[in-house]
Amino acid sequence: MTLRNSSSVTEFILVGLSEQPELQLPLFLLFLGIYAFTVVGNLGLITLIGINPSLHTPMYFFLFNLSFIDLCYSCVFTPKMLNDFVSGSIISYVGCMTQLFFFCFFVNSECYVLVSMAYDRYMAICNPLLYMVSMSPRVCFLLMFGSYVVGFAGAMAHTGSMLRLSFCDSNVIDHYLREVLPLLQLSCTSTHISELVFFTVVGVIIMLSSLSIVISYALILSSILRIPSAEGRSKAFSTCSSHIIAVALFFGSGAFTYLTTSFPSSMNHGRFASVFYINVVPMLDRLIYSLRNKDVKLALGKTLKRVLF
Repeated sequence: MTLRNSSSVTEFILVGLSEQPELQLPLFLLFLGIYAFTVVGNLGLITLIGINPSLHTPMYFFLFNLSFIDLCYSCVFTPKMLNDFVSGSIISYVGCMTQLFFFCFFVNSECYVLVSMAYDRYMAICNPLLYMVSMSPRVCFLLMFGSYVVGFAGAMAHTGSMLRLSFCDSNVIDHYLREVLPLLQLSCTSTHISELVFFTVVGVIIMLSSLSIVISYALILSSILRIPSAEGRSKAFSTCSSHIIAVALFFGSGAFTYLTTSFPSSMNHGRFASVFYINVVPMLDRLIYSLRNKDVKLALGKTLKRVLF
């Protein structure tokens, strides 16, 4: 797709999180720390899964991809955001559309990686005897490939609908993100089709993924409640708890961000809600899957012993 700009705007200026000069340095240091923790945490988990044969299972294959996506989509905006704290918050038209495409690609893909992880937990708990057959390497690969295809299709739809718009008046984005809804407010042409594309794509992706996850966990809960021993129920539920928390954080923060950003009067709330969605959730995911996962902690201990001793 050619990034063709039919408007007179060649660059955009972002308002950012705060226009107060005295807050720029503290905010820079805060988000630099969050970004460093996110990068180190995700790269560490990716490396740990890659070098430990004990983690070469379907569940950790999906977790590997989740860490990769979290790392990538936090890298789409955060480096430019850090740069904006110490220099001008200006981005070219091409750069804006490129960031928009990759952000949509990784966020849409993550929705269906979380669906794949829910399906993995369903097979592990509801059909344990068929688990290794049902979750073969080929099936896992197809699930991940499908997740990335859906992400790519959604990103193409969002970016394509933005490329048809003209920007000829204001070029100041009242946000710190190059997101669809703040950009729509700047267009000097009709945004009806672009809005229709945006809400259709988001609605389909969110509804299908959330419905799939809810059905999977309804069946999982039904199976867990049929386990006779309390210890067995506790053990089965513990294998799902990290994923449930990750799903709640991702979909909950995403829904709040889009609901607040959808209304111009709530743009300031949406700006700060998106901080949690873009910057904090990828960091928390790694804490959730590291601190609550015995296999990861055991593999980390063995790896550190091999490296240090």
